[in-house]
Amino acid sequence: MANNNIGPKRLVVGAHFGLRDWLAQRLTAIVMAVYTVILLVAFLSGSNFSYEGWAGLFAQQWFKIATFVTFLSLLYHAWVGMRDVWMDYVTVSVGLRLVFHVATILWLIGCAGWAAQIIWRM
Repeated sequence: MANNNIGPKRLVVGAHFGLRDWLAQRLTAIVMAVYTVILLVAFLSGSNFSYEGWAGLFAQQWFKIATFVTFLSLLYHAWVGMRDVWMDYVTVSVGLRLVFHVATILWLIGCAGWAAQIIWRM
């Protein structure tokens, strides 16, 4: 009896998130690293380390946008990681995994709203 589960006719199952998620994790990590460098340059080149100095930096529109984009990158990075954790380690039931996915999504959306509120309050 021949094994027909090889080559182009093999049975492939799964969500096929591999390359897309690998790339998303790397791109979001790059965004966060660039933002960290921007913060370090602002910190090391600045002389006004008071609240007013930092508030002045965060008051600039480009910096608010960079901060929010970085936060969205962090949230997507966290989503990909947590989704993979739930898919790999919650094997008891699909319903429980769905509850964890929904709870994670709601938490991350709440964090995005909170971040927007904080960033644009300044």
